Amino acid sequence: MDDKCISVVVPAYNEEEVIRQCYDALTDIMIDTRYEYELVFVNDGSKDRTMSILDELARLDEHVRIVNFARNFGHQAAVTAGINLAKGDCVVIIDADLQDPPEVIHQMLEKWEEGYDVVYGKRKKRKGETLFKLATASLFYRFLQRMSDTEIPRDTGDFRLIDRKVIHVFNRMTERNKFIRGIISWIGFNQSYVEYERHERAAGTTKYPLRKMLAFASDGIFSFSSKPLKLITRMGMLTVVLAFFVLVYSLCAKLLGLPEVERGWTSIITVITLFSGVQMLSLGVMGQYIARIYDESKNRPQYIVRETVHYPREELHANQTYQYYPPSEIVSK
Repeated sequence: MDDKCISVVVPAYNEEEVIRQCYDALTDIMIDTRYEYELVFVNDGSKDRTMSILDELARLDEHVRIVNFARNFGHQAAVTAGINLAKGDCVVIIDADLQDPPEVIHQMLEKWEEGYDVVYGKRKKRKGETLFKLATASLFYRFLQRMSDTEIPRDTGDFRLIDRKVIHVFNRMTERNKFIRGIISWIGFNQSYVEYERHERAAGTTKYPLRKMLAFASDGIFSFSSKPLKLITRMGMLTVVLAFFVLVYSLCAKLLGLPEVERGWTSIITVITLFSGVQMLSLGVMGQYIARIYDESKNRPQYIVRETVHYPREELHANQTYQYYPPSEIVSK
């Protein structure tokens, strides 16, 4: 058995229907490796039986650690907490729904052993998803790649392995609106990928409705690019040019007896609407950046841990023991 340890971080929100199956699948995979391991489940304020099921699993298996949030802070905060508190020489991030197959972890570990510091999963096929979801996902990744100042691989999610040296850098980054796959690409080091087919959810329903998908997409775009600001500057210049041509046409119409602009109110309304739309769009884009500056200025913790739960071997089946971490201590790690 290798003396290195692998941490598997699993964010979970209302996953009572699949969490046992997730534990079983990950345990089978990790036992098959020659490494020590820990399964770090982050309960992101679940309102169902997810936490109680995890506690039952922790009582039976010393490899299970639970990070229980005080409320729901979101998927990226849950992944961040798992990375912050993981003890392994590398961390594998995987969702609890088993859409990302745990058996791919073997291929990631092989790449890690070859010397790669980041190994991300690249989806070559996505099963069980609607045409709308496939189309919007494809559009998002391609749009993000065009807009971002950092090259973010297409068709990838947070399913990846990251080495301890990458984790050290990640843990020093305290920004609030995290887009983790973009941050890890920005950090650099030796990166590679493994391709896989994404499965349907093993059970339950998606926790990413359209509203959350749009918010997540905006985090990716506005956290990694200043191009939207440059774009609205160009749009502003274009509208000024259009306004100039309208002015020239109006003067020519007056002097040369051409059909006068004021005879039709349609063109006037169109120009006013165009200018107003550009102004509102510009304010909205600037507002997104200002909102992120405001979030950073408040300096609040990214998440609050209610408790972490772990039963060492000698305490399995014994009374429950909690380890409390003040939020300041967690965030500073």
